[in-house]
Amino acid sequence: MKVVIVCASVSHGNTRRVAETMADVLDAKVVTPEEADLRELADADLVGFGSGVFYSRLHPHLTDFVKALPPGHGRTFVFATSGLPEIPLAPFTRPLVRLLEGKGLQVEGSFSCRAFDTWAPFKLVGGINKQRPNAGDLAAARAFAEGLRDRTGPVS
Repeated sequence: MKVVIVCASVSHGNTRRVAETMADVLDAKVVTPEEADLRELADADLVGFGSGVFYSRLHPHLTDFVKALPPGHGRTFVFATSGLPEIPLAPFTRPLVRLLEGKGLQVEGSFSCRAFDTWAPFKLVGGINKQRPNAGDLAAARAFAEGLRDRTGPVS
């Protein structure tokens, strides 16, 4: 199974750590939106899209990249890291999931975890979630990726 993970990790490397943990399980290549090759994504059996959360949204480099993708078919997943907890009725990943589905892509699932955050007010106290993502968060990311691997076969 060919897997590519497109990851925008711009502040502390939190999202990249999660992406690399998933990539280990999925034997995937991790690229930034700027490095992503559209032909490679089209040929992949599964494509992941992830970023940190900024002002309750995924990073604009990632969302702009997905907006520019041509309509198509294929399997995807979405993931995020955030300093603040997700609101259950408004998950951080929902807008990107809807965008991908609107392009005809099948979203196999989404994952999010807490992460170190030094956004403006938190910077005054040295940031929040200083030890995150931690071993438990990475184990959860690994389990999520194992679930994707175990239930996702090649696109027909």
